[in-house]
Amino acid sequence: MAQWVYTFGDGSAEGAAAMKNLLGGKGANLAEMASLGLPVPPGFTITTEVCTHFYTHDKAYPGDLRAQVEKALAHVAKITGRTFGDRANPLLVSVRSGARASMPGMMDTVLNLGLNDTTVEALAKQADDRRFAYDSYRRFVTMYSDVVLGIGHHHFEEILESFKERNGHTLDTDLSADDWINLVSQYKARVKSESGKDFPQDPMDQLWGAIGAVFGSWMTPRAITYRRLHSIPESWGTAVNVQAMVFGNMGDTSATGVAFTRNPSTGEKQLYGEFLINAQGEDVVAGIRTPQEITEAARKAAKSDKPSMEKAMPEAFAELSRIYAKLEGHYRDMQDLEFTVEKGRLWMLQTRSGKRTAKASLRIAVDLANEGVISQDEAVNRIDPASLDQLLHPTIDPKAERKVLATGLPASPGAASGEIVFSPDVAEAMKAQGKKVILVRIETSPEDIHGMHAAEGILTARGGMTSHAAVVARGMGKPCVSGAGGLRVDYNAGTMRVAGKTLKQGETITIDGSTGQVLEGAAAMIEPELSGEFATLMQWADSKRKLKVRTNADTPNDARVAVKFGAEGIGLCRTEHMFFDAERILAVREMILADDEKGRRTALAKLLPMQRGDFAKLFEVMQGLPVTIRLLDPPLHEFLPHGDAEIAEVAKSMGADPQKLADRARGLAEFNPMLGFRGCRLAIAYPEIAEMQARAIFEAAVEAGKRTGKPITPEVMVPLIATRAEFDLVKERIDAMAEAVAKESGARVDYQVGTMIELPRAALRAGDIAETAEFFSFGTNDLTQTTYGISRDDAASFLGIYTAKGIYPTDPFVSLDREGVGELVEIAVERGRKVRAGIKLGICGEHGGDPASVAFCHQTDLDYVSCSPFRVPIARLAAAQAALGKDFVSEA
Repeated sequence: MAQWVYTFGDGSAEGAAAMKNLLGGKGANLAEMASLGLPVPPGFTITTEVCTHFYTHDKAYPGDLRAQVEKALAHVAKITGRTFGDRANPLLVSVRSGARASMPGMMDTVLNLGLNDTTVEALAKQADDRRFAYDSYRRFVTMYSDVVLGIGHHHFEEILESFKERNGHTLDTDLSADDWINLVSQYKARVKSESGKDFPQDPMDQLWGAIGAVFGSWMTPRAITYRRLHSIPESWGTAVNVQAMVFGNMGDTSATGVAFTRNPSTGEKQLYGEFLINAQGEDVVAGIRTPQEITEAARKAAKSDKPSMEKAMPEAFAELSRIYAKLEGHYRDMQDLEFTVEKGRLWMLQTRSGKRTAKASLRIAVDLANEGVISQDEAVNRIDPASLDQLLHPTIDPKAERKVLATGLPASPGAASGEIVFSPDVAEAMKAQGKKVILVRIETSPEDIHGMHAAEGILTARGGMTSHAAVVARGMGKPCVSGAGGLRVDYNAGTMRVAGKTLKQGETITIDGSTGQVLEGAAAMIEPELSGEFATLMQWADSKRKLKVRTNADTPNDARVAVKFGAEGIGLCRTEHMFFDAERILAVREMILADDEKGRRTALAKLLPMQRGDFAKLFEVMQGLPVTIRLLDPPLHEFLPHGDAEIAEVAKSMGADPQKLADRARGLAEFNPMLGFRGCRLAIAYPEIAEMQARAIFEAAVEAGKRTGKPITPEVMVPLIATRAEFDLVKERIDAMAEAVAKESGARVDYQVGTMIELPRAALRAGDIAETAEFFSFGTNDLTQTTYGISRDDAASFLGIYTAKGIYPTDPFVSLDREGVGELVEIAVERGRKVRAGIKLGICGEHGGDPASVAFCHQTDLDYVSCSPFRVPIARLAAAQAALGKDFVSEA
């Protein structure tokens, strides 16, 4: 017979902390605390397997569950000396959820269960306190009606507030026993009027109603949303914990509270929390009464005139201090505790690893390691790599008011406020005037790069997590909210309409790239600061990882930021981003408009010194670290103006024929540019472009080598290769330029020529390509697009549906698809190394900063990952955790 129910209490338990998958976090920890001999009210846990059965059997329970529950109730009765449902000596219980992963506030709870019109009198007699008994009864009616019967909490708040107003009361504690008796009668009448049925009086019916409601709360919209945001699988289910009640509302010697063994905001080693005298758990979080500080030091810091627990209840406080030290030592982590004091006696209701900020998480992990409680390896594994984003960008002050206008995708972390602008040119002009702006676009294109650079942040109506706006913003370290579908942008009118409001250029908004929220007005910010614990933990992480971490950087500033964050080279420099500068775009357009090769070479000669200067600065910043430079990749039409007015303006500035410019733009337009005339196809059709870029790279390497005194070894990368023949044609031109520069300068540069593997055919033919390619860099953005047949810029409209329905476990542009795209990477690695044993292998797509994708790269034995500068610390930590054996997939 399956065991569906596990008991705990009186110094022993059938469960243990290691059984949280079966008992849920709360149930496993209650069992563990009981086994440790701590004061835990006895009870039992109905397992998560019952929840699974409940949903796979049309909300029916296993046949033998009822008998096991009744046996467990008898066990609790024996320990407490009270019987569930007894008219004279009733056992009252709480019914709480408890999933494997903590989901604070998401699931349902019922307290004081077992009270009815008869047992309330027995409770009053036993406690010698009718006010307490009927206060407990009205709480039970409110909670049970809300959670089980679906009669909202507001019904009862309305009755209570009206009663207090009529009778001149301010606080609930002002009400007498007769007041509560009156209100209980009104509450039950409201239940009858709303449901057509009397409030249930049978305690066993109450219990099964509450158990069903807790299992039902696993599938409420709020719980589903929380699981999606925190990657908690639906299949885990929740347990139900039934526990003998202890009462914090039995007068001035009773209380309830929540405490953390260390400060969850700063990580400081101090007991931190709140409590309320003569209250039950919901009072602490409801905000009706102001909670009191637990320690005297905290009371003084808060300048509170209400007594601390340390002063008001010294014996209970001393016991709490003893228990918190014991629990933190036992669990070897900061604990979040819930407790009740009943007539001076302390009872522990919960312990769990406490939620904390990234700053606190770092300090706690480093402090615990330095205290000898955990090892350095454990400290490294304790930090969520993605949480480091909180430390690297400005964030909105948690105390700030949020007037939310819209919510899009959290495309690039951090927060920024500024005046709305709709044009990249206006953004640049206003930046020059010293103004802070938010660039609002329907969607961005490479032409917007100057405006994106000038803006404090970027907001787009279209696009996903790996859209152009998202990728570029992350590279710049700027906050971005993309795909805000409710946003209507009218460039002509200079307005954006959202949530029934129309905002004009010059009005102020705030974007939160960590949550995807768009806020009205300027929100208060907190500037980032990197603590000493950050440096310590990253040093420990670096000593463990095998993967090198490079950065995607196109400018010297990007490179400097990345080096500050620990980058060990540049894995991707996108040369096209350098072409959109106002001075250079004219030369690029001249090259595109040229009628023959001679004309193109004349225009390219203007670009050569500019490119050479760009590359020389990058080489100097990187001080001999490897730098991978990708040859021109995007289709040429991206550099040309669109629309008659823009074409006329550009033609005038160039002194060109508007008609010729318009004809050329139309001639280069493509139905599917992602798969069109781009990448190596440009270098093969117009080899003079690749020659100019290769010459600029080698001349810059010679120049930077002389200035720094360090050997520069550039890695020249050919994009979008499908065949070895393509690669060999382009490589031949690159090698010729290297030889020419060596003869002209008298200095020979060591270099490598490799390719991006971003097409399935290239992955499958990697062995052939590796005959001549000296390194592979997996461009997983395009490899994902071409493997799935999905355009990442157009996928936002359905990817959310796919992940919600479980078709894709995660967005494949955010976290690498191991089964499909990952297999192509593995094939390419195996076939490439078979031909060229020492081939250098890396990844330079946005996946290079995703912890689960970094773990895959470690397991696939790549040499490095490359990511945007602000994600370098995340990749360093994820690489260390992968080396220490952390499995990001099974934890997701």
